[in-house]
Amino acid sequence: MPHSPLLLQSSTVAEFRIIPSIEQLRQRSAVAEIERQHGAAATVVALREAAAALRDAIRDGSSAPNLPDDEPGAATWIEREASHRLAARFRGSLIPVINATGVVLHTNLGRAPLSEAALQRVHQVGRGYSSLEYDLDAGRRGSRHVHAEALLTRLTGAEAALVANNNAAATLLMLTALGAGREVVVSRGELVEIGGGFRIPDVMAQSGATLREVGTTNRTRVADYVASIGPRTALLLRVHPSNFRIEGFTERPTLQALVAAARDAGIPIVEDLGSGCLVDGLADEPTVQQSLAAGVDLVCFSGDKLLGGPQCGIIAGRRVFIDHIKRHPLMRALRVDKLTLAALEGTLLEYLAGRAADSVPVVQMIQEPADSLETRARLLADALHDAGWTVALTSGSSAVGGGSAPGIQLPTVLVAIEWPGLSAGALESALRALDPPIVARIEHDRVVLDLRTVNARQEITLRESLIRFTEPTSG
Repeated sequence: MPHSPLLLQSSTVAEFRIIPSIEQLRQRSAVAEIERQHGAAATVVALREAAAALRDAIRDGSSAPNLPDDEPGAATWIEREASHRLAARFRGSLIPVINATGVVLHTNLGRAPLSEAALQRVHQVGRGYSSLEYDLDAGRRGSRHVHAEALLTRLTGAEAALVANNNAAATLLMLTALGAGREVVVSRGELVEIGGGFRIPDVMAQSGATLREVGTTNRTRVADYVASIGPRTALLLRVHPSNFRIEGFTERPTLQALVAAARDAGIPIVEDLGSGCLVDGLADEPTVQQSLAAGVDLVCFSGDKLLGGPQCGIIAGRRVFIDHIKRHPLMRALRVDKLTLAALEGTLLEYLAGRAADSVPVVQMIQEPADSLETRARLLADALHDAGWTVALTSGSSAVGGGSAPGIQLPTVLVAIEWPGLSAGALESALRALDPPIVARIEHDRVVLDLRTVNARQEITLRESLIRFTEPTSG
């Protein structure tokens, strides 16, 4: 015989009595610890939500095996649920991940990881006041542009330098300050599109400069530049193809030849290098020093690519042009803050001390040899095999990424992993759900881990997390 509504209601009310009050819950030591971590107000809200969730489960007649049947059990249930809710709420959306993809400058994962020296400098500067815009010698207002400039000029040989908030901003600043209302000559083969769908011609249009395209997509000669120079020409612009490569029937003038043409015409030449390499031979990319030594008036590049520092754009070159850009009104809108400058200085100091190859993660990762990666991969594979994984080692390649060194493949050794009952897609998704998330890649229908982009500290975390791994349950 079915229960009457009255009997069902009486039963539910009786079950509700096992739920303690919020004040009773707050007397418990576990809840006091939650309050210490997340604050009293947020904890009370989470406790009320958790208690309401328990009431709903009881009211709906849920037969879930983890539902409590007495007051101590209900209190524990609510504590646990409130803690989960607060952890998710206070976690934020920007969280650390383990990059096991082998893409060193992974744009979606924040590009360059900072060196310990850079992080220490951010901590030192960020925890209190600083001399951001204060001249300690003169005892009056100073300029934030002096920070990092001395280091940049010493490392690159430039007369002067400045820092903007990214390389697109640096390009915009150069073209606006030096080319607005006039023509900027650039090869058709260098009108690139950068990440997020942004295109160099669009950036140039915002500067107020008129784009003067010369040559063809695959072949441009010095004569094409010279023929386009006229009374309205402000600049010659050279854009390094850092995120693509044209092969086959191609021609591109040397930088030296282009500099000579600009000198003969009496106009400046500027170069957008993009990647910002300061180390000879790193990923076969040209260095900032080489461009400036060739006679380029200004060069701009990223701080968070091959340089291995924070996101920023750097302009280096002749002082007369740098000073003019510093005075432009757009400079204030595109300037960087103290934390970026601190991280950049910390990074540059490692280069100055000759330690970049060992201490700047990007440089270290790119230069790590395949035999070192194989040793690390074998140790990880052995540990995972003992924990129940199906594991295999396979040769492969890493990528520089981040719109740098297109076509360059870095030899590596991959750890291919499989878990019983899980497809490659399901396993890759399960790894992303771990704490911290592990971002891997799929090759030949297998999940593979590339340790080139996993530092020693994270490697321990990755190994321990995978040893503890259990198949995720649905629902």
